[in-house]
Amino acid sequence: MYIVLYSFVVKSNREKEFVQSWKALTELIYKHEGSLGSRLHKEADQHYIAYAQWPDKSKFENSGHNLPDEAEFFRKLMRESCKKIEIVKKLEVVDDKLRG
Repeated sequence: MYIVLYSFVVKSNREKEFVQSWKALTELIYKHEGSLGSRLHKEADQHYIAYAQWPDKSKFENSGHNLPDEAEFFRKLMRESCKKIEIVKKLEVVDDKLRG
């Protein structure tokens, strides 16, 4: 498995909009691109961390071509609600003891 760790700094008073767009876009990526899903964590006010899980690095690197048109709406909304979006790390899973 392959993990991508993201950091988001959300603009003031835009957190609800950010979370809604993150949820919608994540669901589309799961449904149309073959991701294994993602989790969003609140680190502090306006600071969020998310990690997305993929079957492998190749699946992640080749994603983005199968999304429906509505995905661009949610991407734009997410970008507009954030001061900063960054990929912090890309990691190969060595062992997995997370239970769900």
